[in-house]
Amino acid sequence: MPINQPSNQIKLTNVSIVRLKKGGKRYEIACYKNKVQEWRNGVEKDLDEVLQISNVFVNVSKGEVAKSNDLKKSFGTDDRNTIAREILEKGEVQVGDKEREHDIAALRREIATLVAEKCVDPATQAPYSVSIIEKAMSEAGYSVRANKNAKSQVSECIKMLQSDSTLPIERAKMRIRVIVPAADINSLRERLLDGVDKLEHEETGDEWSGTMLIDPVQFRVISDLLRKTVKGKGRVETLTFNTGATSKG
Repeated sequence: MPINQPSNQIKLTNVSIVRLKKGGKRYEIACYKNKVQEWRNGVEKDLDEVLQISNVFVNVSKGEVAKSNDLKKSFGTDDRNTIAREILEKGEVQVGDKEREHDIAALRREIATLVAEKCVDPATQAPYSVSIIEKAMSEAGYSVRANKNAKSQVSECIKMLQSDSTLPIERAKMRIRVIVPAADINSLRERLLDGVDKLEHEETGDEWSGTMLIDPVQFRVISDLLRKTVKGKGRVETLTFNTGATSKG
């Protein structure tokens, strides 16, 4: 529904309402969509580029402007730009039902895309298509958390697909080459290969070189091990990040 500016009844479009409760009262500002996040990320610094109306409301939709006395009691000032900045930084963006549904669907798709990039069929080592991952997410009853970004939800999603869906799935393996002085390999071998899925090839000269498949989470473990033991004389090289073939489905 369009929002009317009380002074001249200009209809607002492309609006995001940011709301903050303070001093027992509710305050709102009318902002341009996408500009709120740009302000919070430091991309946009001009308040006039963020606010559709340079005022503070108790109800934007009804055009009810906040009273100066209430602002002073709640914020200690009635300077509306100062108050708008606080609402921008601390307030909650109000999202309509349709917009919320669209955002959740987009976030769900983004999570599925990241999972598809990181995982494969254990039997064939082929990755799955995004649509297959989405179906498995539905089967597992995975719920997207709107207050967290997609990347932070990937690990939890993978674990849930493994436990609560019928889709065989595992993280794609990473192929690396580890090189250490030959004199150190005997003392390192057991710890080095402890988290390795498969040692594909090894050779020894002045240095020991081993090509292996690992779960990506083991990369840091191996790197830390070399840093603490051979101290700059060893190295880890990434050969391929995803050993899968073309996607299934």
